[in-house]
Amino acid sequence: MSQVPLHAEGVGQPDAAERSVRPGRSWFTPAGAVILVATVLGLALRLLQLTRPGHLLGVTEYDDGVYFGAAVRLVHGVLPYRDFTLVQPPGLILLMTPIAELSKFTGTDWGMAIGRLVTACAGAASVPLAGLLVRRRGMLAVVITCGITAVYPDAILAAHTVLQEPWLVLFCLAGVLAVFDDDRLTSSGRRLAWGGVAFGFAGAIKVWAIFPIVVIAVLCAPSLRRVATYVGGVAVGFLVPVLPFLAMDPSSFYRGVFVAQLVRVDDTRTSLRTRLADLSGITSTTAAKVGVSASTAALVTAAIVLLVAVACVAASVITRSLPPPLEWFALVTGALVLLSFLWPVDFYYHYAGFFAPFLALAVALPVARLVASLQPAGRRSRGLRLDLAAVCVAVLAIVAMSVSQAHSEATARPSYDPTVAQKLIPAGACVLTDQVSLTIAADRFTSDVPGCPQIVDGDGTDLDLSGGKNGVTGAAKTAAVRAVWDAAFRHAQYVWLSSATTAARRIAWTPALKAYFAKNFRPIDSHVPIFKRIGLPGTVPKP
Repeated sequence: MSQVPLHAEGVGQPDAAERSVRPGRSWFTPAGAVILVATVLGLALRLLQLTRPGHLLGVTEYDDGVYFGAAVRLVHGVLPYRDFTLVQPPGLILLMTPIAELSKFTGTDWGMAIGRLVTACAGAASVPLAGLLVRRRGMLAVVITCGITAVYPDAILAAHTVLQEPWLVLFCLAGVLAVFDDDRLTSSGRRLAWGGVAFGFAGAIKVWAIFPIVVIAVLCAPSLRRVATYVGGVAVGFLVPVLPFLAMDPSSFYRGVFVAQLVRVDDTRTSLRTRLADLSGITSTTAAKVGVSASTAALVTAAIVLLVAVACVAASVITRSLPPPLEWFALVTGALVLLSFLWPVDFYYHYAGFFAPFLALAVALPVARLVASLQPAGRRSRGLRLDLAAVCVAVLAIVAMSVSQAHSEATARPSYDPTVAQKLIPAGACVLTDQVSLTIAADRFTSDVPGCPQIVDGDGTDLDLSGGKNGVTGAAKTAAVRAVWDAAFRHAQYVWLSSATTAARRIAWTPALKAYFAKNFRPIDSHVPIFKRIGLPGTVPKP
């Protein structure tokens, strides 16, 4: 059975660059070489972060402690949602469970380090997956897609530790690769179902997967049978990892994963400049200290949107056909994700890591289609020159971005090293902290003291129990929040605070709790905010 030409829209027969990426050919093709080089570049940039002083075994984040700490609790028989609050689905916790089990032998510090290395590899895996999606659309599409995915600043930074976005992107791209055959939806029901399973598990990592899930369901809509097959796969992929936790405590799961995220209240709104600087790929607002003006961020964002719109419309006019389904998927999903990141009060740099592959596809596919449509039939040499020129421009831009990103990583400040705490806190002690990544990195996260508090996410605990509030927006007004923190402080032997400012946001301090803390704990080192219960060694007073 003959294959449909790539340019059936009337642009002409496939050129040499396109023939080199036909299915069934060897990986030793120009497109395969581009995917390989981009993957190596993406992995190198992600691993480079972990070579900086203190970044493999130090403290760089708050959220990574929550995810890895929850996995450690799980392998010790302490269940999320039932025994401690968690405001995210369990997908990443389950992925980290084998490493958490290994940490029983290596210590939680090296367990976290292994988790960081694995996450860096998961982040880099998005590059070949994205490349395989567009490999039949020509060399230019491959270069742009793989290049942006490999060097996008926040995609790199999000992979520096155990965060959700690299894993979320990995499973979303696996789902897209399964459900699309070239630039059309697959005719295989099996592939459609397995793609749904991948998307479903992505939703079990973070609910943002709903955006591509819905777009693909709409693309399947003309056939109810195909919609049912796909949605059935999504349901299986989501419910299998989620149902056991949901069944143990449905109220806590629903309240934490869904309600707390929707109604959360913060005292400040992340600026539009910060969001656009991250989402456009100019820089990462955490990794880079060079300020970006609001006008620059807006101008670059507008230029990208204009480029995509002009390329899409012009290609459609020239070819007299609408964009193919893969291009529609990239454009609509990218727009939905972009708008969803501009709306909420909160925005963090690693959010943009989820936007990266959709931005790459949304730029690459229309631009490559436009360049292909400008190649006149019967004059292939001119078409090849145009294609080569476009590829060279794209390569130069990507090389410049990668050099800039490598420079920012090499000059970034080292992270906080908590190993000094190992000398101050005995192994097995009961330590309460507002940031468990501190105790994980110091291998003081687990305790053999009966009744030791199991709090993993102080901020999430406040959000869950108070209806979306934190320590500075009124969480302490809720009796359930006060009860959790009162009990935690009464059982703790040591209290380790990240800083006065962040602890105030994560711990629901009340006058009574402050008085209890001042009366019962004293600092034990002038350089580290670690406090020891007065009277230790000895028994801990019962509440």
